[in-house]
Amino acid sequence: MSNTEKTNLINLDRQAMQDYFAGIGEKPFRATQITQWIHQYGANDFEAMTNLSRELRARLTEIAEIRLPEIAQDQLAADGTRKWLLRLDDGNCIETVFIPEESRGTLCVSSQVGCTLNCSFCSTGHQGFNRSLKAGEIVAQLLVANRALGRDPKGERIITNVVLMGMGEPLLNFDEVVPAMRLMLDDHAYGLSRRRVTLSTAGVIPMMDRLRAECPVSLAVSLHAPNDALRDELVPLNKKYPIRELLDACRRYCADSPRSRVTFEYVMLADVNDGVAQAHELVHLLRDVPAKVNLIPFNSFPQTQYRRSTKEAIDRFRDVLIEAGLTTITRKTRGDDIDAACGQLAGQVQDRTRRRQRLVARVGVS
Repeated sequence: MSNTEKTNLINLDRQAMQDYFAGIGEKPFRATQITQWIHQYGANDFEAMTNLSRELRARLTEIAEIRLPEIAQDQLAADGTRKWLLRLDDGNCIETVFIPEESRGTLCVSSQVGCTLNCSFCSTGHQGFNRSLKAGEIVAQLLVANRALGRDPKGERIITNVVLMGMGEPLLNFDEVVPAMRLMLDDHAYGLSRRRVTLSTAGVIPMMDRLRAECPVSLAVSLHAPNDALRDELVPLNKKYPIRELLDACRRYCADSPRSRVTFEYVMLADVNDGVAQAHELVHLLRDVPAKVNLIPFNSFPQTQYRRSTKEAIDRFRDVLIEAGLTTITRKTRGDDIDAACGQLAGQVQDRTRRRQRLVARVGVS
């Protein structure tokens, strides 16, 4: 049997793993054993799984595999941020970023090869789009990073939080993202709590409602503007799902959990969305939404028309929000010397949209 015909067990959450083993005549508890071996212990092959019979190990070697993306590049920034370029089976590459902090370690994972949304301030969108990732390709980023980082002196994993804020719009890949997140939450895999897994969306409202029902992890919304006219320019998806409907969906998302809040991400663009009047407009917009706000200094990339807001402008904007009672932080820029900062992830995308070609033709620079 060739590799392409084997079942890659990285793609299966525990329920899917149970179904798989039932299909080959094995007991359901095998799913828990295999899940632990792969995701907790980092087993590379079935021979390492010593609590399986020799016969089962041999059979799995014939019909299944544990296959991870290839690490094409591994970069370390001056501030300790680490970025991996991972090559997939089809030749596309995605980027995954680890951000170390004093009290936690956050892994930013991708959910698509490129992105369909084409937000004007984001490098990923300018790369075009090829396809959505499989569940295994999403969770494999966590497995690759765990193997590379090892454990701290106490034997604990260094990654404590996962954010789906890398390449792509996670909610446009819902059926693969949710099984991947279930593995992240599974006590027999990574055992992360729901508050330590955050999904970031530009606002795909029907899928936000499904996420609330099926896998209600922490939610972040890429807002970036206090009104529809400006958001239509920055986030084209707004033309389909305008702000009022988006905020209604955010209220629904938190309705069953009074202590939860939605994180609203707001990239700070000089002379575009960073004025004091716009800060007051944002306060009015979020006045009855359970919210906290992350202000993100813009990170530049080739062919962009935008500039980062000055520190003074960001501080003025932040102060308006804080004085109005909104929990607000300014996100520290991390990893920008290796293009690992927010909005800079590009990977290597075999672009089916030809968006990058059209951009190069328009500006005359590759």
